[in-house]
Amino acid sequence: MNSFFNSNIGRLRLLAVLEGLSLLVLVFVSIPLKYIYGITQISTVLGPIHGILFLLFVVNTISVGIEYDWKFKQTTWKVLLACFIPFGTFYIDQKILKPQQEKLGL
Repeated sequence: MNSFFNSNIGRLRLLAVLEGLSLLVLVFVSIPLKYIYGITQISTVLGPIHGILFLLFVVNTISVGIEYDWKFKQTTWKVLLACFIPFGTFYIDQKILKPQQEKLGL
């Protein structure tokens, strides 16, 4: 867990996990509870939290892409796209972010 905080790419990996978890809870827990049972409290609380995590993920992806000189067409757009797909951030963490962090020795 300590490796998450050693670099900007590590912090992006942490944001990817948090953003991915918040999206999964919204899609698979909060929305069904809201529309099937009328329970809106979870989406009322989690919606804004997910929104903030989403924005932080996007801003940090662009920042890390610039810092590590990622080619937009090869890397950055894939990372950005991942935050729109359930389980996408977990996949992108394992396929792009973790290898990038290991390659840099961070």
